[in-house]
Amino acid sequence: MKTKESVLTMQACKRYVLVLVTFFYLIRNTSTSVTHYSIPEEMKEGSVVANLATDLSLDVKTLNQRKMRLDIIANKKYLDVNKETGELYVVEKIDRENICPAKSSCYLRLEITLDNPVRIFNIEVEILDMNDNAPQFRRDIIHLDISEATSKGERFSLSNAVDPDVGTNSVKSYHLSDSEHFLIEVQTGREGSKFSELILKTALDREQHSVHNLILTAVDGGTPARSGTASVIVRVLDTNDNAPNFNKVNYNINIMENSPIGSLVIDLNATDLDEGSNSDITYSYSLYTSEKTQDTFQLNPSTGEITVKGMLNYEDLRIYDMEVIATDKGASALSGQCSIKVLVEDMNDNHPEISIKSFQSPVKENIELETVIAVVSVSDKDSGDNGVVDLHIPDNMPFTLRESSDNYYELVVSEPLDREKAPEYDITFTVTDRGSPPLSDNETMTLELLDVNDNVPQFPQSFYTIRVMENNAPGALLSSLTAFDPDLHENQYLVYFILEKEIANTSMSMLFSINPENGNLYALKTFDYEIENEFLFHIEARDSGSPPLSSNVTVHIIIVDQNDNAPVIVSPWRAQGSVVEETIPRSTDKGSLVAKVIALDTDSVHNSRITYQFLQVTDATLFSLDQYNGEIRTMRMFSYRDPRHQRLVVVAKDNGEPALSATVTIKLSTLETAVNKAYSDMTEVPLEYDIFSDLNLYLVIGLGSVSFLLLITILVTIVLKCQTPKPSSAAPPCRNSVLSERNSTIADSTLVSNDAYWYSMFLAETRKGKMVVRQPVPKGSRYIVSSLPRGTGLTNTSDSAASTLQVSLI
Repeated sequence: MKTKESVLTMQACKRYVLVLVTFFYLIRNTSTSVTHYSIPEEMKEGSVVANLATDLSLDVKTLNQRKMRLDIIANKKYLDVNKETGELYVVEKIDRENICPAKSSCYLRLEITLDNPVRIFNIEVEILDMNDNAPQFRRDIIHLDISEATSKGERFSLSNAVDPDVGTNSVKSYHLSDSEHFLIEVQTGREGSKFSELILKTALDREQHSVHNLILTAVDGGTPARSGTASVIVRVLDTNDNAPNFNKVNYNINIMENSPIGSLVIDLNATDLDEGSNSDITYSYSLYTSEKTQDTFQLNPSTGEITVKGMLNYEDLRIYDMEVIATDKGASALSGQCSIKVLVEDMNDNHPEISIKSFQSPVKENIELETVIAVVSVSDKDSGDNGVVDLHIPDNMPFTLRESSDNYYELVVSEPLDREKAPEYDITFTVTDRGSPPLSDNETMTLELLDVNDNVPQFPQSFYTIRVMENNAPGALLSSLTAFDPDLHENQYLVYFILEKEIANTSMSMLFSINPENGNLYALKTFDYEIENEFLFHIEARDSGSPPLSSNVTVHIIIVDQNDNAPVIVSPWRAQGSVVEETIPRSTDKGSLVAKVIALDTDSVHNSRITYQFLQVTDATLFSLDQYNGEIRTMRMFSYRDPRHQRLVVVAKDNGEPALSATVTIKLSTLETAVNKAYSDMTEVPLEYDIFSDLNLYLVIGLGSVSFLLLITILVTIVLKCQTPKPSSAAPPCRNSVLSERNSTIADSTLVSNDAYWYSMFLAETRKGKMVVRQPVPKGSRYIVSSLPRGTGLTNTSDSAASTLQVSLI
């Protein structure tokens, strides 16, 4: 046991010895001296402070190997060491006021540590202050209230300025802007701080200058010096040092007798240069003012107005003397006074009188001129010029005054009267004497006018154009045609009529109806644009006067077209639901006319514009269709691969909204033949048409008409088939007929039209091309368009019959 304890004791002693040796080694290698440096604040980053390697006698080459490092005690790392050169440099800009606020000295304590062997150096860097801050007042505006009674030499403390810099860079002095009343004195505090006191140099007078604006400037001791300013606003408080003053000491006032009570005699105005209660003034009579005067005139104590309180009579008292005192409300009240003399003037105090002896009302508006309406008398109790009176009525009235005898006047009609312009007149008779000032009196009488039927009814317009959409509902309101009659009562009550007029043996009253009381115009039937597209008639408005007066207006009804008629295929003609069969040689050239589809639409021009297109076609590369004239032509020659039968379905579509259409099916057969090409001339007449139908009201008549037209078409076709055309080479071209031949068959069709804007078009089809000639046809002409069939059998001769499309002008 003892041996084991001895071993432990020996090991513990060895550890203590090792720690002591190490401690003494460190103490020996740690520098106890402190190296001092001084730098100004705000140095730029990277600025060199000192070369530590030189100052500490260190080998620059071993700094990296010895792991040289720098620690700043209790502060950010503003400085660092360059291990290559051993220079101490600025890492971040230093603000002395930030790291050492309100201190006269400022230090950064550093430790430089090296290994192998371990050495520690203590360094102190003093941060020197720079004048980088200007003095600043705690308040930008300093308010002071000083009584104008304050004696000169009085002192007033001002807010001091603060400068975060220290030493000579802190606040050193204060300056005040120029002032005749104030100056400042700079005082030094216990800690050396500077503050200022404002001293009153001369006495203040609020009435001359109520506010003083001063500028206080604080300047530091740096180089260059910096400064800061504050505004000092001194408000001068008032004292009651001014007495009230009147504009004048003596007033002379002239006033007319019989002035009404409350009339203003004079408005006294005393002024006090003080303010507040020191300038509030009250007015009062002095003891020298008589009781009679105070009973006759009222003095307002607040405003100083003197008004009439009792009756003024020139014959009783002509002069009133009074004395008024103005007193302020200051603590020690001050007062001023003035004298007033009121002179009463004599006046014309009797008014003239007017009396209406006779007045006739109401009267008719067509009353004759020079008729007496009223008799008036005038008088005045005064004498002399004050008793002479004149009577007159307002200007611009259709009446005049005519003097009949002394002070008697007659009112007569001088101009024609019109109740519609002025239903009544307020006639004011004014009588005025010749006194000074003149007095007057007036009397107003109202003259009413009775109406006479002297105005005809008037429509706002002389011509009405009303557009009505076709297929309208019977009884629909078209418009309201209201006339106006400025007369009254029965002369104003209007009755409306449609003036009778027949169109196609139909009276206007069968087509239209008008409400006799309010002029509402109604349609009695459904209109069809294709039958009748406009109506022109007159409507009369008649009043109920005696005798009655009337006027009329022209009404133009325009029926607006709807797209309610589908196109009708008129060529090639075919029976209902049948297929049109055409035959052409297989040797037909490219561009040859195969067939022509003609469709008619009885709607208006816009809705009846027809375009054509293929709905179905056996070979789309073989035929073309002109979408405007409906011509079907070959796009190429037939080949042996093309089938013998071609089926073409053409749809004709109008331009309405929504569009309506009709279709035709053409079965085209080709024949193997060697037919010589014939030269043919083809005249195409773009047709416009006007088919009248009324399916809503006359369905049976319409069906009968269609059947009759179909029968006529068949008869005309038979007649044309029986005719033998006589060729003539000398016959000149005529505007009344056009012949066209082609090498294919067009089904029989006949069309009759009355349109005034037809055109005839001559199309000559030659080997070289086309020639188109358009010419207008006279208005009112009628056409019969028909296609004449010819034999379609195959032949090898050039004398084969040619089909003819004939357009005749009738």
